[in-house]
Amino acid sequence: MADSNTRSLRTPIARAKGLGASGSGTDHFWHHRVSAVSNFLLVLPFVVIVAMVAGRPYAEAVAIVSHPLVAILLGLFVVSVTYHMAHGLRIVIEDYVHGKGAKIAALIANTFFAFLIAAACLYAILTVGLRAAL
Repeated sequence: MADSNTRSLRTPIARAKGLGASGSGTDHFWHHRVSAVSNFLLVLPFVVIVAMVAGRPYAEAVAIVSHPLVAILLGLFVVSVTYHMAHGLRIVIEDYVHGKGAKIAALIANTFFAFLIAAACLYAILTVGLRAAL
């Protein structure tokens, strides 16, 4: 057993809270797992929608995608997948990019890339849905 006079490398606040180095590892873990489960649940509807649209004439494909339930499922799929992608890449960047400036730049680029992909996909879904409604 350690002597009570032994110095600790942990800060007093870290000892008081009982947290590890960052205190957010469990939070990241659960966010990644929950988004993985949502991806798993949304993949089947996505595959069914793609199968329904494949090989159909443009007008029929637009009619399918513009249905509110289909558009909502596609939107949820896009948001879930891009969130999961960004979160997974964030973990990789934090673990393997060691330079502070490079790490910050990579994290910013990752965030902007995920938002760009999600925005482009959601824009396409909304455009098809709203254009069919007009």
